[in-house]
Amino acid sequence: MSDSDVTMVVTEPRGTLHPSVAESAAPPAGWVRVSVVASGVCNADIGTAAATGKGTAFPVTPGHEAAGVIAELGDQVEGWAVRDRAAVGWFGGSCGHCAFCRTGDVVHCAERKIPGLSYPGGWAQSITVPADALVRIPDGLDLFDAAPFGCAGVTTFNAIRRAGIRAGGRVAVFGIGGLGHLAVQFAAKLAYETVAIARGGDREQLARELGAHHYIDSDAQAPGAALKELGGADLIVYTASSTAPVDELLTGLGVHGQLTLVGVDAGSVTLPAARFVMTGQTLTGHLTGSPRETEEAMAFAVTAGVRPMIERMPLEKAGEAVTRLRSGAPRFRIVLDTAGSE
Repeated sequence: MSDSDVTMVVTEPRGTLHPSVAESAAPPAGWVRVSVVASGVCNADIGTAAATGKGTAFPVTPGHEAAGVIAELGDQVEGWAVRDRAAVGWFGGSCGHCAFCRTGDVVHCAERKIPGLSYPGGWAQSITVPADALVRIPDGLDLFDAAPFGCAGVTTFNAIRRAGIRAGGRVAVFGIGGLGHLAVQFAAKLAYETVAIARGGDREQLARELGAHHYIDSDAQAPGAALKELGGADLIVYTASSTAPVDELLTGLGVHGQLTLVGVDAGSVTLPAARFVMTGQTLTGHLTGSPRETEEAMAFAVTAGVRPMIERMPLEKAGEAVTRLRSGAPRFRIVLDTAGSE
């Protein structure tokens, strides 16, 4: 066990990310220290790294997609052992006793913890988390592939499988980026007729390689109208960060169709109320998943061959990774490599 770890920190609002050495402390009762091998960089981390939230306690260590091996167990932790492969995602623990927790809906617990916000995150050589946040990584999944499943993977997997659409139905994915490229793979592997929607024609070949049966260039045609010509979508998984295109896209829903928002901004959506009533359509939002659901997403990925497309960057270049992500440059997930950090 290392006596100290490199961790990336922000020490003031809108400050730069820089490496710091933190002493390794024994985890408290009910918590586990994980030696991080790979840590994802997500759009939500941009805000965490800016460290401008009200009441922010410095230093801040972002990161909520960490994968590695258990280094140390706190007291009263059962079911885990040192050297087990484990991950933690956007869900970082819950109270365990509220109505949501008692019904298994832990991600909506009012006291839910988020790595990087509730406690130091995974842009470090180790992270200490509540044991109930741990995800067991299957043997067939590389740690660098596993890291994004804690957020992007489970989010898109749940958004599709929870929709309950008919077998062989039509699923459209709006936005082929960090979330969308996984959603296309999940939809295709779940045997849905899959439609990928993105700006420009340069992503058509990739979308088809990911499993899409159709591609709609939203620069060349209105995507809702194009979906309607195909017969309408049973499900639209909306992964873009701007809600501006949603209103037109709603015209592409079929009868009983559902549009699920997993990408959001501060914008609003205008609903054609009469049409929604007459066609039984649904607009809903979706947020992440529980550790058990993340394990199910990983297990499905191993069986079906779903993998994130990642770029590896050294831990010390986390600031550069955030800059790249902000500009939309990555294709499609950045994963920080903690090996060799000093």
